[in-house]
Amino acid sequence: MTTSPIRPSRSSGRRGARCSLIVLEWACLLLAGAPALAVPIVNDPNGFEGIPWGAAFSEGEHFGKVEDAGRLQTYEIKGTTPALGPVPVDSMRFTTFEGKFGRVTVRYTGKDTHERILTYLQGTYGPLDRTPGQIAVGPVRVYAWHGFDTEVTLRYEAPVARGIIFFESRTLREKLSEGHSATVY
Repeated sequence: MTTSPIRPSRSSGRRGARCSLIVLEWACLLLAGAPALAVPIVNDPNGFEGIPWGAAFSEGEHFGKVEDAGRLQTYEIKGTTPALGPVPVDSMRFTTFEGKFGRVTVRYTGKDTHERILTYLQGTYGPLDRTPGQIAVGPVRVYAWHGFDTEVTLRYEAPVARGIIFFESRTLREKLSEGHSATVY
């Protein structure tokens, strides 16, 4: 009695290749940057540093316009080094949509600055989830806090020690995305 060798069907080979491809894609995503899950904001400020979302905003004594893209205008603080709480940063830009305040973009450099900013943000918006698997690791780290009115997203590139933070009105965010706004380095 002869037995024939068992050959895998073509469909099972394709399934195996597809599974391998999916695993490879997930591995690439994890290595490229591991986003942490967003944590709820403890006390949503409905604005930034005392300026409520949607407030009328214009050039004046404290702010100078640095970009005018039609419905979007961007301002910087005049005459002082920008700081997020007690931490000096490279830049801080305030963006309006049709004259209504909706976003702050903060850029910074340095590992020490990053650690100080994380401490400040956790003290202001709530502690990060330190459960294993929930904290960001890898070359690009993303941290997020979500409130009813406010969303805070920090993206940190560890190899170059550079970070960017977005403080955004959740209601005006969609409108801000429609216009031109610098969101990358």
